[in-house]
Amino acid sequence: MRKAAEVRNYVDGQWLTPEGEAGAPILNPATQEILAEYRNTSGTELDQAIHAAATAFPAWRNTPAGERIQPLFRLHTLIQENKDHLAKIITLECGKTFNESLGELTRAIENIEVACGIPTLSQGVFSEDIAGGIDEIMIRQPVGISAVICPFNFPAMIAFWFAPYALACGNPVIIKPSERVPLTMQAIFELIDQAGFPHGVVQMVQGGSDVAEGLIDHPEVRTISFVGSTPVARKVYARATALGKRAQCQGGAKNPIVVMPDADPEMTIRILVDSAFGCAGQRCLAASLVLPVGEAQYWLLGS
Repeated sequence: MRKAAEVRNYVDGQWLTPEGEAGAPILNPATQEILAEYRNTSGTELDQAIHAAATAFPAWRNTPAGERIQPLFRLHTLIQENKDHLAKIITLECGKTFNESLGELTRAIENIEVACGIPTLSQGVFSEDIAGGIDEIMIRQPVGISAVICPFNFPAMIAFWFAPYALACGNPVIIKPSERVPLTMQAIFELIDQAGFPHGVVQMVQGGSDVAEGLIDHPEVRTISFVGSTPVARKVYARATALGKRAQCQGGAKNPIVVMPDADPEMTIRILVDSAFGCAGQRCLAASLVLPVGEAQYWLLGS
């Protein structure tokens, strides 16, 4: 038996043990071995993290984009160098296969690569004479503290759909991992700690729905990015937008697959099974409906 790890927060450049109520222990889904003891972030601790982000915001937003992406370049290298180690942690606490875990990290790395193009991607637009004697200029500016609320099924990838872009654009980020799989993001934050971000610019708080709601409701938090079930995504979106916040909330999807008559049967069936049942079906893009066209219906249905 391995010694149970301690689940921690990363706030203002410091590793801190949450002082809130104890939660369910983190279990290896394959063996039920206890991997870590879990505690939630208290309201006071959450306020401290948000205050640190608010304090860091003015200097970070005024840092040139070409300088803001330098820690992202370093983080990109660190994740590449530690890819196998991180994949093992994903597999240990989430239960997906090692190859699936590596694939998830590849997608995270690709998002960092794209975000490093922000000096070009965030350029404004100037239009001369859009009407008589009228010119138009459009610039993009940071909006403030961005909260990222992550699901359990992709412990590493989902945060990187949002965080690299927010950081590159000058916004401090607070990430809340799923309380079911906190160890992967904790390991990633050990690399973030090495990457050289200014204190308070990127932080992590552990906890369940109370912590998520605290992030959504806090007046200093300006944007909410969420991935999870459709019912919860609707609730998060309604709660955030009612407070005038920008919100992007992604839930489950209906994913039909159209099979054409000239499709290769063996490859098609393999792809269908992987799409529908890979990761135990716990993917928002898992296939839920197959639509065979013409002759495909006969070999696909075995008739």
